[in-house]
Amino acid sequence: MTTPRTLTRAALATPLLALGLASAQAPAPSAQQLATATYVILDPVIEGNQNLVNADQRRSILEAMKRDSGGALKRRYPQATIAAAPTANAIQVRPVFVAPNALVPWNKLGARLELQMPQGQKYSVSESFGISVLLRYRAEFVNYMYDQLATRLPR
Repeated sequence: MTTPRTLTRAALATPLLALGLASAQAPAPSAQQLATATYVILDPVIEGNQNLVNADQRRSILEAMKRDSGGALKRRYPQATIAAAPTANAIQVRPVFVAPNALVPWNKLGARLELQMPQGQKYSVSESFGISVLLRYRAEFVNYMYDQLATRLPR
C-alpha cells in the first residue's frame, strides 16, 4: 500500500511535468495569425562562400533578398503588413541565403526564412535549389526562391 505522502508527491510531479513539456514546445503559428500579421524584414544574411560574387553583386543580392522576401510574404498573405521598423507585435523575418562552396552543377544553393514571433518562438522554412534553377531564373532567382519558401508557410 502506498502512503498518502508518496501519492502527494506523484500527484504534484505529474502536473509539473506536463506544464514543463507544454511550455517547451510552443504551438506553430496558425495560418490566420500569419495571414494578418505585421512583418518586419531584418537585414538578410549570406552564409557559406561569399567570395563567389564581388562586393557590388553581394550588395545587390542582399537588397533583393530583403525586397523579395517581403514581397513573397505579401503575395502569400495579401492582408499582412510589411513594416519598415520593428514593433512589439511584429513577426521579425530574417532572409538567409546559403551559398555553395563553388558554382558547379552538382552543388546546391539554399534559402531560409527565419521567423521570430512576438512571443519569442522561432520558426524557419528552408529549401535547396540546384544551380540550374539559378541559371533558369537569373535576375529573378531571389524572387523565385522566396516565393517557393513562402508556399511552405501555412495557408
